[in-house]
Amino acid sequence: LFDDATISMQYARNLANGAGPVWNTGGERVEGFTNPLWVAFMALFHLLPVAYSKMALFIQISGAIFVMLSLVYVKKITELITGNNAWATLLAVFTTAFYYPLSNWSLFGTEVGVLTFMTVLGAWWAMRDVSRGQFKPGVYILMGISTLVRIDMAVPYIILWAFLFWFDKTNRRKHLLWGVLGLVAFLGGQTLLRLWYYGDPLPNTYYLKMTGMDSFLRIKRGLYVFAKFAWNLGPVFVALPFLVFAFKRNRYTLLAMLLFLGQCAYSVYVGGDAWEHRGGANRFITLGMPFFMILFSMTSVYLFDLLKDHGLKEFVGKARGWVTPVVNLCLAAFVFLSLVNFNTLLDGNSLKYWLLLQPTVFSPGSQRYAVDGLLVKSLTTPEAKILVGAAGNVAYFSERFSYDMMGKADYEIARQTAKIPDNLDSLTFLQPGHNKYDYSISIGRYQPDVLVELKRYTDEEFLPYL
Repeated sequence: LFDDATISMQYARNLANGAGPVWNTGGERVEGFTNPLWVAFMALFHLLPVAYSKMALFIQISGAIFVMLSLVYVKKITELITGNNAWATLLAVFTTAFYYPLSNWSLFGTEVGVLTFMTVLGAWWAMRDVSRGQFKPGVYILMGISTLVRIDMAVPYIILWAFLFWFDKTNRRKHLLWGVLGLVAFLGGQTLLRLWYYGDPLPNTYYLKMTGMDSFLRIKRGLYVFAKFAWNLGPVFVALPFLVFAFKRNRYTLLAMLLFLGQCAYSVYVGGDAWEHRGGANRFITLGMPFFMILFSMTSVYLFDLLKDHGLKEFVGKARGWVTPVVNLCLAAFVFLSLVNFNTLLDGNSLKYWLLLQPTVFSPGSQRYAVDGLLVKSLTTPEAKILVGAAGNVAYFSERFSYDMMGKADYEIARQTAKIPDNLDSLTFLQPGHNKYDYSISIGRYQPDVLVELKRYTDEEFLPYL
């Protein structure tokens, strides 16, 4: 699994073993994850008689299932918006299904798959209820549960709430009441649990990523990496979904666009993800990409229909039977080539990853860390304590007491000022959540038996503490 996902696996294993959701058995209580319900989900598999070497397979299969379930509701949403336009529906499902970042993040162990499913399901329920003029509280319960998977699912929760409140005028009081109650119950409830168990109102990862750095610099970085993402997609392709309002201007297209833009805005606000140098949609934007694909497919169909009905037919004569199949063939080719463009990442081998000719872009690093963990396990006794940089796979497979150099599972380091190297030549490499470390604590105070990894630009900093 992706290394961050295996951090969640470490917590999940300890939870399943009865030690509680902690980084180390017997260690201090620090919430070094942002996905409590996903950790609980992972813990269920650790109750099965399955070797740790095979545990990732179950998580990957579940990720694939969530993606396929998402496609069901991408289909339903597109049918509702377009009035059962078969071409738009087929292309929306196809482009979503074969969008590499969605597959990568979902099958690599992160919670992106289940959150994408919950978002498109919530959107479908909201659209369905408004179209029928009926009130059902299911949207608020579903999206409230989604905040237990990741607290930042409050963003699509609020967008769906605003949509229902504005367009379902008959039931506005009910929407106001349920929207408030949902946020209070799910956000307030998990905050109280967090205070009780960890002694803090927010996850440790919040302090690691959102504090200790100038807010302007964080947002500047978010804008920079989003601009690179949009430019890599292609300005024309990015603008195309917005043209849908020239053909289909209704409340459902508005909701789809707001859900996509909401995830983009949130990504900018938090400074983007830590892995932007690979290209493609990050873990935040990926949740909105099914809606991007829906609108992109709709616009493409409408434009080619316009070409067919008011262009070619008038030029060649309406009796020519070959016009429609030729235009449809051109439409399919255009969308396929667009999909190839969407899956062309900054990495030169990106299409090989997409076509399954090579393992996913993060696979070599994750495998290397897993091997490191097994090596540490083979060379040490169970009492050994280790210091890890890439914390997930090394800690999980070594089965040793681990100190987290980068602060995810370290209360004190997470609250320090971020260390920004002077030789940083690109905002792409300013990785949120990966700019804090303190060797005086992790080496000088903790005195680990094994030092697994250091930050690449701190070769001399650790020497005084050895």
